[in-house]
Amino acid sequence: MGDPIDYGPLESLIGTWEGDKGMDRSPEPEGTEENPYTESLSFTPIGDVENAESQVLAILRYQQIVRRKSNGEVFHDQTGYWMWDSRAGVVMQSIVIPRAVCVLAGGRYTDAGSPVKLVVAAKLDDPDWGIIQSPFMRDGAKTVAFRHDLSVADGTLFYSETTSLEIYGRSFDHTDDNQLNLKS
Repeated sequence: MGDPIDYGPLESLIGTWEGDKGMDRSPEPEGTEENPYTESLSFTPIGDVENAESQVLAILRYQQIVRRKSNGEVFHDQTGYWMWDSRAGVVMQSIVIPRAVCVLAGGRYTDAGSPVKLVVAAKLDDPDWGIIQSPFMRDGAKTVAFRHDLSVADGTLFYSETTSLEIYGRSFDHTDDNQLNLKS
């Protein structure tokens, strides 16, 4: 049996979280739409990988399913990975959104206290932490920046996420935030 995997700050995310305090603020042609939501967010440890014989990443796979409170319908299903590079002190999130948008966000993890605080960000055309989108999205609903802040302590996870868009002829910060509790 090998050495245990060092998930670092990601260790506190492992499990299934549920929350019903979510608020989605999204753009509409004439303004902003607000949708209260519930969600389930699952983080599964999948081990570690070695890159180019010099980088080791500990990896969690995640899936986020978001439902409108008004009708119970899923309006967001997202999957991806959280990664921890303990040597560099870097945490990363890869995001695949079924709207033909992919994001690789990253940030340094420097605080080892409680609550665990993770912050990752990406920008369009950033050489390190970038955004890829289909031609339709680039031309009609371009994502120009992304930021995700998480705080985890005592079985509670809070997050705030901002996706900066160019849509409907204007700039708009699409935001989501929720408080979730560890279920398993």
